Amino acid sequence: MVSARRKALEKLWRGKCTVIAWQEVEDPITHVTTHGEVTIHENIKCKLSHEKLTSASSTGGPAMITKQIKLSLGNEYEIPAGCKIIVTQNNVTGEYTRSGEPGVFMDHQEIVLELFERYS
Repeated sequence: MVSARRKALEKLWRGKCTVIAWQEVEDPITHVTTHGEVTIHENIKCKLSHEKLTSASSTGGPAMITKQIKLSLGNEYEIPAGCKIIVTQNNVTGEYTRSGEPGVFMDHQEIVLELFERYS
């Protein structure tokens, strides 16, 4: 049963994401195993948020400003490290990868993402 908190969170989730892993794939005809992209989750409701982080320099130089990209989605999905995560939100599509362990909460999880460059 979905809690009232979860229903409230889902009203904020205006994006959809697809999770793709790089795995061994066996050709059904030749039975040759190669590596390829395999979709493990598709059309998951989510929310992509961007947050600026400022940290002071210990050397007295200028402060470092970085951007953190965070994906919020249901905690029933397991997103393995190194997967490609394609997010479409506000008619903009981006490719990301999971950079760390998810923060799992009672009704959702939050995953810090990085821009996807290649599979690790």
